[in-house]
Amino acid sequence: MNIHEYQAKAVLAEFGAPIAKGVAVFSVKEAEAAANELGGPVWVVKSQIHAGGRGKGRFTEDAAGEAGGVRLSRSVAEVVANAQQMLGNTLVTHQTSPAGRPVNRLYIEEGSAIARELYLSCLVDRENGRVAFIVSQEGGMNIEDVAAETPEKIVTVHVDPAAGYTSHIGRSIAYALGLEGGQIKQCDRLIAALYRAFTEKDMSLLEINPLVVTESGDLLCLDAKINFDDNALFRHPDIDELRDPGEDDPKEVEAEENDLSYVALDGDIGCMVNGAGLAMATMDIIKLYGAEPANFLDVGGGASKERVAIAFKIITADPNVKGILVNIFGGIMRCDVVADGIIAAVKDVGLEVPLVVRLEGTNVEEGKKIIAESGMNVISADDLDDAAQKIVAAVGGGVQ
Repeated sequence: MNIHEYQAKAVLAEFGAPIAKGVAVFSVKEAEAAANELGGPVWVVKSQIHAGGRGKGRFTEDAAGEAGGVRLSRSVAEVVANAQQMLGNTLVTHQTSPAGRPVNRLYIEEGSAIARELYLSCLVDRENGRVAFIVSQEGGMNIEDVAAETPEKIVTVHVDPAAGYTSHIGRSIAYALGLEGGQIKQCDRLIAALYRAFTEKDMSLLEINPLVVTESGDLLCLDAKINFDDNALFRHPDIDELRDPGEDDPKEVEAEENDLSYVALDGDIGCMVNGAGLAMATMDIIKLYGAEPANFLDVGGGASKERVAIAFKIITADPNVKGILVNIFGGIMRCDVVADGIIAAVKDVGLEVPLVVRLEGTNVEEGKKIIAESGMNVISADDLDDAAQKIVAAVGGGVQ
């Protein structure tokens, strides 16, 4: 689960992380009041959406090409003008789809005198089974370029789960960031606070970009992005309350409500599979033949006809889908149940794109018979390789 920047900063502030003063607003009037409350003389007006790259983003209804979703304002009137331009507009960044995301809330923050911009993040390193801090002296909006072009400038420091956090870790990070003097103690306190927040709140990602050194020599978390482990939210009702339904993909919300594992992707071949491993293999072989999957969708091992129908409807609701691949290996899952669900969904919503179905396992002959006698225009496949080639060819993509 993701949360907005202002919410992330509030969470970190509870653990003692240094945060600039700011106010979340939902209207132009509230933005003006927040600017007067903070007092200036410089404010930062920040669009609040669940996507990075806001500073370099663009608004779809901005013919003048004003600078992005994060703007400096040097008067209350300028705060108001920026709020008027940003609220209700759609922001497109490199992390959103081309359709962008609507901006329904802003964060008005006091300006900071920045001497240096650094990068700091914390995540679970699954390969090593440890929490890892990733830092760089090259922070800011171009961190992706740093990772691609000069990876040696990025340093990783692991925390041994047996020992937990120690000051040695904080000092190591401080040295990696080129901090000195009293900044080293500040860094130690900050990293200790972030590690405690990360572990106690069951985060999966914590990113501060930039972490800045102010002109007075103090560390300040100028931005904050947090992802939480969905499987641990039952332990954190306070965090679950921070969810912004407007930022969630409606298809993913519907899937979650129906106990389906669904993640929207950027491709054009919809996938309906039973089992996470088989779903990953299906997406991999689609990519092998030069196309891109539109989603990850696992209907589970014992899905009913109704859940299969809902899954099929979720796939067809994606306007980017140009073809659908159903890949079922029936163990607990019965192929005839899948066939019944597909037919029920097609009768309800129609079928306007190519559909390739590969069935194998329990009641496979019954499933194939149901589809064959349905009158639907379905392309049958013998195995996964055959199915992938046929759906890629049917949508006119892939390798030649």
